[in-house]
Formats: sequence, C-alpha cells, structure tokens
Amino acid sequence: MTSIGFVGLGNMGGPMAGNLANAGHEVKVFDLVSALMNAVSGTTPQATAADTAKGVDVFISMLPAGRHVDALYGGDDGIISQCDHGTLLIDCSTIDPVTAKKVAALASSRDLDMLDAPVSGGTVGAEAGTLTFMVGGAREALDSARAVLDVMGGKVLHAGASGAGQIAKICNNMLLAIQMAGTAEALALGVKNGLDAGVLSEIMKQSSGSNWTLNVYNPYPGVMDDVPASRGYAGGFLVDLMTKDLGLAMETAQYSRSSIPLGALANNLFRVHEQLHDAGRLDFSSIQWLYQPDLKG
Repeated sequence: MTSIGFVGLGNMGGPMAGNLANAGHEVKVFDLVSALMNAVSGTTPQATAADTAKGVDVFISMLPAGRHVDALYGGDDGIISQCDHGTLLIDCSTIDPVTAKKVAALASSRDLDMLDAPVSGGTVGAEAGTLTFMVGGAREALDSARAVLDVMGGKVLHAGASGAGQIAKICNNMLLAIQMAGTAEALALGVKNGLDAGVLSEIMKQSSGSNWTLNVYNPYPGVMDDVPASRGYAGGFLVDLMTKDLGLAMETAQYSRSSIPLGALANNLFRVHEQLHDAGRLDFSSIQWLYQPDLKG
C-alpha cells in the first residue's frame, strides 16, 4: 500500500483518486469545493493542500491551468516546501511546458523528483482506469511512479525530460482537434449531397480517411452509440478544454517559432463554434454544428 496525496477532484481527478483508493492505497484528498472531497469514497478529506502533501509517498495534482500548478507547488507555502523529503511529485494537469519545467526545476533544487504526466482518455478513461499518461521527467522517477500510474491508466509512455509530457499532450490534442474538425466537415459534405452519415462513416472507416474520431468518437448524431454525439453532445471532452489546449499549442508554437497553420485554423474553428453556439460546456464533437447548424434543433 502506498500513501498518496491528491489535489484537484474535478471530472478527471475525482475518478482517478477513487481508483487509487479502490486499489487499496491510502489516499488523502483536497479540493477547494468540499463536496467533491466527500464524493470520492475511500479517501480522507484534508483541510488544505499542504495537509494533503504531508506524510505521503506520492503527491498528485490535477488542476485547470499552469497558474494553478505554479501557485500550488511554488512559493514559501507551496507543496515543494511543505512535503517530506523523498515524496514523489506528479502533476497530471495539462499546462504549458514552460511552467512544467519551472516547477520541476524548483523541485529538483529541493532534491525532489517531479513528473509532468498529462493524460489522454477523457472522463470515460478516468472512470475506467484506462488513461494514457504522457510523462516527462527522469526515467528513474517514472519507474518509481509506475505502480501508481498503472492503477489509473492503461498506458504509461515516457516522452522525455521535464516538460516533454506536456509537449506530447499539446501535439496530440492539436492533431485530435484537426481530425475532429475535418471529420465533421467531410460528414457534412456527404450528407448535404444525399449520403447517409452512417454509410459514409463506414466507407471512410474502411478507406484512407479512417481516423480515431471517425472510428471511435463519431461526431454525427445517431451514427454511433455511447458517444456524446448521440446524447446531445453532453459530457465527454468539453469545447472549453479543447480551446484551452489549442491555446497552449499556439503559445508553444510561438515560443519555439514553429509553424502550425492547421492548428491555428482548428483553434479558430473551435472558437467560432464556441461563440456561435454557446458550446463551451458541450463535447468537442459538437463542432459538427458549425457545418450543419440545423442539427442543433
């Protein structure tokens, strides 16, 4: 049994902490919303984030943005200055690589190992314990973390040094957004020219247009069961989160002087969709509405 502190119990963090508790680990939790702490059975709520980090083998965070991660770990009252020597720090938030590297360097200055380990798989993967972890940091630290990460995920992939996990996540989600926008566009073109969305999807799945969004997460209503498109685009990976990740891609490209014309286009498409259809709290596959507003009803 490993003693674990977990901060950030939202749609992703709550199920992740619950899976750790269900696996028999001793899990202390903290969230600014007290009701979220009480909702994760088998865990012990704490009064502060600092309390969560004391006396644990592993400390994990899942927070909305880089500024939250910086505030949690840095400063005189931050986790890095409060936790015990030997505590392994793992941040599973999706944030900018610059902040990830900054916080990891601060941890290293205190002789603490820290991993950036953003995830892919959404709320379904968090609940099922099948997330993919994209990990940046020392391989030796990752080896120490595997027993914990394996409880929450089906795949744990080492991307490289500190910050590499965040870069991998940003690249992955930029490609995901491009695929989703392109798949929705192709389906709309086919339907407007007399094809059935399900028939066209099957044809493209068996052809060179095959991709993850088409095969697993079809954006057209009624084509695939148990995906957000077939329940009014509720749940799943929110447009707000996709636009956040695309914003990180834009920042990273600017920082590295990289050209990402399709990423920039996807960023604009999702922003327009968000504004036109008040879609921020809908699944990102709802971008199908951008091409076919009549589907909104």
